[in-house]
Amino acid sequence: MEAIAKTKHLKGSPRKARLVIDMIRGQNVSRALAILKFTDKRAADPIAKCLNSAIANATYSAEQQNIAIDPDGLWIKTCFVDMGPTKNRRRVRPAPQGRAYREQRHYCHITIQVTSEEQAKTEKELKAEAARAKRATAKKADGGEKKAKAPAKKAAPKKAKAEEVETPTPVETAEAVEAASEAKVADAKNVETQTTEALNETKPADEKQQDTNEELERQ
Repeated sequence: MEAIAKTKHLKGSPRKARLVIDMIRGQNVSRALAILKFTDKRAADPIAKCLNSAIANATYSAEQQNIAIDPDGLWIKTCFVDMGPTKNRRRVRPAPQGRAYREQRHYCHITIQVTSEEQAKTEKELKAEAARAKRATAKKADGGEKKAKAPAKKAAPKKAKAEEVETPTPVETAEAVEAASEAKVADAKNVETQTTEALNETKPADEKQQDTNEELERQ
């Protein structure tokens, strides 16, 4: 849905009006009205009135065609300022050195067209989207490389269960100590009961000869 509003014979030069109209070109309707509200220019108020008229024309034509539109969804498709007539004013203004300058009163015509169609993306927005897509693909590629390089985690070996060791009871340990002591005593008795002859029999021949020599020397 499109609608046009025009303001003719607006007092002021078209050059000054274009400074204001350039700020709202391509903007959303609500944003454009906010810009005009806080713009300290004489042409801002008449341009805001023309914009409100364009919005009203759009809603009225939509109702006539039985089409539902959202006024906040409208945006400014085209807007421009044309030069108006000077109305053939024959006025002069005194100038230095006795001269006279011709005085002209400038007028301009304002035209604003609003539409509810989907707004085409600017080159800046397209470049930003392309950069975002490029970054996303780069991140995915880096993630895939990292996964490929990462070694597979080895399964941790299961700890073998410790064999159950039977812990001896205090009674068993006491009995073992007593048995060991009795065995030591029996060995000592056996050593004492052994005679010199038995000991000599177990010794080799050379040792026996040395022992006999020592006995003879003692005698």
